[in-house]
Amino acid sequence: MRLTSIASLSALAASAVAAPYGPFPLPDGFPSPSPAQLAEIETLAGGSLPNGPLPTVLQPGAVTALQLIALNEIFEVAYFTDLVSNITANVTGYELEGYNRTFVLEALTAVANQEKLHALGANSILASANATQITPCEYMFPVSDFLSAITLAQTFTDIVLGVLPQAQTVWASDGGDEIPLVNLFGSVIAQEAQQDGWYRSLQLKIPSAAPFLTTEAPAFAFTFLQNVIVPGSCPGVAIVGASVPTFGPLTVVSMPTDVNSTATFAVPGTVAPSTNSIVYLSGQNLPLTVPISTVTSIGGLSYFNASLPFESGFAKGLTIAALVSGTGITYPNASMVASVTLYGPGVIEID
Repeated sequence: MRLTSIASLSALAASAVAAPYGPFPLPDGFPSPSPAQLAEIETLAGGSLPNGPLPTVLQPGAVTALQLIALNEIFEVAYFTDLVSNITANVTGYELEGYNRTFVLEALTAVANQEKLHALGANSILASANATQITPCEYMFPVSDFLSAITLAQTFTDIVLGVLPQAQTVWASDGGDEIPLVNLFGSVIAQEAQQDGWYRSLQLKIPSAAPFLTTEAPAFAFTFLQNVIVPGSCPGVAIVGASVPTFGPLTVVSMPTDVNSTATFAVPGTVAPSTNSIVYLSGQNLPLTVPISTVTSIGGLSYFNASLPFESGFAKGLTIAALVSGTGITYPNASMVASVTLYGPGVIEID
């Protein structure tokens, strides 16, 4: 079982990263490659950008979805570019003893270039509709060796897989000329899932965690993503943040397992069993609300417990926890949970 949270990632970032990482523009011209450079990116990625027509009008929700996607994809370009660089240079912790180094580098180089095409594609759609494009940021990567880097890659890919279907729902239902985006990003979901299975395999996990993967609202993905972006280093956070909220940090203190158990959480604020609950998102199940108990305050943090009834139908892999306002309420979907969330996501991986 592996566990992480926004706050725990922040602590790791402070200890593992000496300086912000901001490599752009890359040697291949990304994020603005020339035609010749783009052709090379496509060769390394194993395929080209789609050559069909792009929408010229987007509804506001569709714009926000694409901007969040672009913000995340550019982060992933930076992340995998740095990972390939560390492996190539035999940085301590990235020597790949016990792995097929040639194959791992080939695979990660392909991933880095595939993410470049995802980012270029999202920004091209925004440009076609005269919407604001997203530019690179500076980043903080809370990893210090190959295995921790792959573990984090699995976690953020799990989160991407949970939020992209929400974007598809927006494009299919907002009345705009965006239906082609549903199929386009369906292919991106499948591609990200192929990546995720490999990251899991590298950790000796079953490649496919569960029959139905966990969904979450865009605000959870946006909050998680900000943990690796240097504050104030780019306008993209403010652009997306104009429409998508950011939550306070929810730290998962104890380690839930694949049996019914009690989880301990912490937040930098005041909570009470009479006014707050924990809600879990797991698989494609309805959100599950549980009461909190045993609240104590230590060093400016409120610690509290909540049951995690894994045996009641939780999916292996990703579970999202959120501290919400209100008690005893049943929520119909992740978006409704996000609308009342105060702190989150608590990101739990159970395998």
